[in-house]
Amino acid sequence: QASQEELKAAYRRLCMLYHPDKHRDPELKTQAERLFNLVHQAYEVLSDPQTRAIYDIYGRRGLEMEGWEVVERKRTPAEIREEFERLQREREERRLQQRTNPKGTISVGIDATDLFDRYDEEYEDVPGSSFPQIEINKMHISQSIEAPLTATDTAILSGNLSTQNGNGGGSINLALRRVTSAKGWGELEFGAGDLQGPLFGLKMFRNLTPRCFITTNCALQFSSRGIRPGLTTVLARNLDKNTMGYLQWRWGIQSAMNTSIVRDTKTSHFTVALQLGIPHSFMMVSYQHKFQDEDQTRVKGSLKAGFFGTIVEYGAERKISRHSILGATVSVGVPQGVSLKIKLNRASQTYFFPVHLTDQLLPSAVFYATVGPLVIYFAMHRLIIKPYLRAQKERELEKQRENTASDILQKKQEAEAAVRLMQESVRRIIEAEEARMGLIVVNAWYGKFVNDNSRKNEKVKVIDVTVPLQCLVKDSKLILTEASKVGLPGFYDPCVGEEKSLKVLYQFRGVLHQVMSADNEALRIPKQ
Repeated sequence: QASQEELKAAYRRLCMLYHPDKHRDPELKTQAERLFNLVHQAYEVLSDPQTRAIYDIYGRRGLEMEGWEVVERKRTPAEIREEFERLQREREERRLQQRTNPKGTISVGIDATDLFDRYDEEYEDVPGSSFPQIEINKMHISQSIEAPLTATDTAILSGNLSTQNGNGGGSINLALRRVTSAKGWGELEFGAGDLQGPLFGLKMFRNLTPRCFITTNCALQFSSRGIRPGLTTVLARNLDKNTMGYLQWRWGIQSAMNTSIVRDTKTSHFTVALQLGIPHSFMMVSYQHKFQDEDQTRVKGSLKAGFFGTIVEYGAERKISRHSILGATVSVGVPQGVSLKIKLNRASQTYFFPVHLTDQLLPSAVFYATVGPLVIYFAMHRLIIKPYLRAQKERELEKQRENTASDILQKKQEAEAAVRLMQESVRRIIEAEEARMGLIVVNAWYGKFVNDNSRKNEKVKVIDVTVPLQCLVKDSKLILTEASKVGLPGFYDPCVGEEKSLKVLYQFRGVLHQVMSADNEALRIPKQ
C-alpha cells in the first residue's frame, strides 16, 4: 500500500546509499553497482501502475514472461486484477472437478463388560476362565465420494456396511445435487440395500432471508411391509452473531418435534435441546470449552434425560498432528451403564471405538474409564507422538533449507555487501543523533531466540543487524511496518522455516532501552 511519495523517498535514500560514485574501493564499488541496479529495477517496476499491478499479483514471473497471453501489459491495474480473479475462479473450478472429497467412517463396538461384570461361579470349570473375555460385537463402515459434474452439479456416491452379533447388511446410495442459485440447492437421492428395499428421496435447501434458512427432506422407503414415507423439515435462524436457533419436525417411522439453541464462540460451544417424540422424548444440555493453544484442546460435558433414562457424558479432544484429532468421552447412564468412546479424526476419515464397560453404575469402571485414557495418552504423547512430530518437523526444515540454500547464500552475500556500503552513512547518522541526544542503536539481533527453559537444548540462530537498523533511523525515529523483516536492506534469513524475532538495544535521550519484536510485527522506536 506504499504511496508514490513513499516509494520516491525510499528510492532516493537507497540511491544515495548504494551509488557507485560514493565508494572508492574497487570491491565496494562493484557491490554498490549491483545493489544500485537492483534498486533501480525495483523502482522502475513499482513506479509504473501497470507493472506494479502485475508484480503485486504474479510476482517477478509476470514481469519476466514474454508475450504472456493472460495479461495485456497496457491494461489498467483494475482490469489486470479482474482478469486475475477470473483466471483464479477457473482454476478453482478445474481443481474442484479433479477432487473427489472422500469421506469415511469406521466404527468398531467393543464389549468389555467381562472386566467388571464377571460372575466367577459361571467360569469355575471353563479352561482359561481366569482371563476376561473382550469381544467385538458390532462394526460399521461407511464411505462417500463426491464427483463434480459441472460448476453447479455434483454426484455423491455413498455406501455402508453394518454388522451386530453376527447379523448385518449394507446399502448403497447415489445422490445428484444441483445448486439452483446463490440462495439454495436441491438434491435427488436413490438407494438400495439387502435388508430394505429401494429408497427415493428429495432434499432442498433455501435461504429465506440473510439470517434464516430452511431444509426439507422427503423420502419413500419401499419394503416387504409396504411403502414407508418420511418427512423432515428444519427451520434455522441466526439469533445473534454467535447463536443459532433450530426448529425440527420429523414425521414417519420415528416422529418427533425438536427445538435447539446453539451458541458457538471462539472459546466455547453451548447447546440446549428439547425433543418430544415417539419413541424418545428428552432434554439435553451440553457445553464445550475451547482452549486457545496450538493443540486446539477442548473439554466437554453434557447431560441428557428422557424416557430412556439419564446419561451424563464428559470428555476431551486434542490435535495430535497437522491432520489428526484424538478424543475420548466417558458415558455414564441409567440403565445404559458405563462406556468409553474413543474417536480419531484423520483428515476426512473418522475412526470410532465405543467400548461398553459395564451395565451397572460402578465407581471402579468410571475411574478406569477416566484415568486410563489420560495415562495412555500422555505416555504415548511423550514417548511416540512428540518425538515423531519433532523428527518430522526437522525433516521438513532440512528439506526447506536444502531447497533454498543457494538463494539464502546469495541473499547473505547481498546483505553483507549492503552492510559494508552502509558504514559511512551510519557514521554520519550516529554523529547527527549524538549531537541532538537522539536515537542510537547500540546492538540489534535478528533470528531465532531461545528464552524458554524447556527449549534450552535448541540452538540460537541470530545475525547482527545493528548497522542496517541504524541506517533506517530518520529524525530520531525508527519505523518498521507489519511485514517480515527479512526483506530489509542488510537483512537475510538466518533460520529458514523457523520463528524469528528482532531484539534491539537502543539509547534515546541518553537512556538505554530494550525492545523485542516478532518478525511480522510493526515496530516504532522510541516507544510512545
